[in-house]
Amino acid sequence: MITTTKSAELFEKAKTYFPGGVNSPVRAFRSVGGNPLFIDKGKGSHIWDADGNEYIDYCCSWGPLILGHANDTVLNAVDKTMRNGTSFGAPTRLENELADLILSNNKFIEKLRFVSSGTEAVMSAIRLARGFTKRNKILKFEGCYHGHVDSLLVKAGSGLVTFGNSSSAGVPESFVNETITVPLHNKTAVEEAFKKYKNEIACIIIEPVPANNGLLLQGKEFLEFLREQCTANNTLLIFDEVISGFRLSFCGAAGLFNIKPDIITYGKIIGGGFPVGAYGASKEIMSCVSPEGNVYQAGTLSGNPVAMSAGIAQLTQCLEKDFYKNLEDKTNYLVEGITRINPFKLFKIFKLGSIFWIAFTEKESITSAEDIDANSMAYFKVLYHSLLESGIYLGPSGYEVGFLSNAHTKDDLDKTISAFETGLKKLS
Repeated sequence: MITTTKSAELFEKAKTYFPGGVNSPVRAFRSVGGNPLFIDKGKGSHIWDADGNEYIDYCCSWGPLILGHANDTVLNAVDKTMRNGTSFGAPTRLENELADLILSNNKFIEKLRFVSSGTEAVMSAIRLARGFTKRNKILKFEGCYHGHVDSLLVKAGSGLVTFGNSSSAGVPESFVNETITVPLHNKTAVEEAFKKYKNEIACIIIEPVPANNGLLLQGKEFLEFLREQCTANNTLLIFDEVISGFRLSFCGAAGLFNIKPDIITYGKIIGGGFPVGAYGASKEIMSCVSPEGNVYQAGTLSGNPVAMSAGIAQLTQCLEKDFYKNLEDKTNYLVEGITRINPFKLFKIFKLGSIFWIAFTEKESITSAEDIDANSMAYFKVLYHSLLESGIYLGPSGYEVGFLSNAHTKDDLDKTISAFETGLKKLS
């Protein structure tokens, strides 16, 4: 039985400072029960909590740490940069270097703008789409999370095409009324939306690989359908690649499926784990962004030199030969190993590239939020705490996906497979 006394004490103190004791809701462990672990340090594929317990980490800061924790090359670059200053609110050459690295190796965007988070990137992309098309309505999909942007915190109502209710207090109904929400993997719903709101929809926004509410794999054919519908209706297609960008390939899901969206958003993976994001598009669309155009967006920490240097160091390594193939091979090894010791198929593991998701289901595929059995989370809760006892750390929710990093070793994977075998016995 691991001891988490110090984490528990820190959580009690944190509850006097922060709502629910955390600065982001899922960290509170409410989905799995118990107290959250307070992490003291990380190195490579491992993390250590405040009580000194060591874990093999498959959260990887929710995906950005594709090289693992405290990568030496990233740390050296950050150290060198910080000694010259941490923030200027003015242009630096590092912005140019990271932009050139990205744009020279990504055929899907011609210009980009750095921001400070994935949420900010999505918020800016939506504004850009509305400014470019001079339309107000946006279409999103149930089960896709795009950050805590007011107009995107909307869930589906009844019927194929509907304006949803807000998923958060504090979001005005007027914002919700500009957002059309339809089920994932449903062509009819998309067609009905364009028929009902012809010439009113500025953009469709989708996670091309939805990975914030399970791993809801859509497949290339559905994404190609969205591309065709947007083109036919003079609507922009936005790929929210905050998770999938630079994770599935250097060009993200757009590169994996060879589908060109009109705007792409990226997250912290482009900053080596530092607070950063970006959105990019063609020169024509990006020319609408201030100061060149009249779509305003700004930020003091946009293009922060520390984040830029970390991003250059991380993404340079991602361009090394077979980087993504090796990551996928590791993921396949892990998933195949767990599948072998899961003879009664108590759960399935869905995967793409170096992303995986554990689902307690009998279904061969899960493509929409409606396919997820909420009661199955009780089984995940038992498995989760068993894995913690065995030194394996996942995101604390059955709806969250796992990530592998370049730092994970075969020994890590074998220990993880063994830990799953122990957990399965507790579920049998």
